[in-house]
Amino acid sequence: MTMRHRDRVLRRLNRPVLIWRITLLATGFLLAITVSGLLGFRVNLTPSEPLGLWRIIPLDRSVMVGDIVFICPPATPIMREARSRGYLRDGLCLSGMAPLIKAVLAVSGQTVDICDDVRIDGEPIANSRVMREDAKGRPLVPYAGGVLPSRTVFVHSAFPGSFDSRYFGPLPLSNVLGLARKVWTYAP
Repeated sequence: MTMRHRDRVLRRLNRPVLIWRITLLATGFLLAITVSGLLGFRVNLTPSEPLGLWRIIPLDRSVMVGDIVFICPPATPIMREARSRGYLRDGLCLSGMAPLIKAVLAVSGQTVDICDDVRIDGEPIANSRVMREDAKGRPLVPYAGGVLPSRTVFVHSAFPGSFDSRYFGPLPLSNVLGLARKVWTYAP
């Protein structure tokens, strides 16, 4: 047997081992993602909050102003338009979209006024400037404002390009998955 022939035979014999190892590695990776998802871990890849690994903590109390929460976007025309524009990703919420991570600015009964920025009960909110168009020049229509209906929250992110309640209005409390807790994050 020549050296070239022997090398070819060894490569053929090693292909199934290589395929088996790759398959095992991929299966382990998918299993780890599935288990971590079932345990409430989520990866945030948007600048709305620091990038990295977060965990959903079930709420054992009412949602309060200042809470950072994971919330499922409802299947409304505004949310479907946002998904078609690329603001929202596909995900496991009932709407078919990925959960959002946002800070709660107001709860039921509070008054939201929106002009050039957001005001809650008359108090201006830092980093809440309202954009009139997105980065591609498409118009953004802000929420009209008013008293928040029962069992809703108004959510926000300090990131200027965030798609939040400035544009889609209050969201039902039933869509809140839980509190968002940092596990390992990076704020660029």
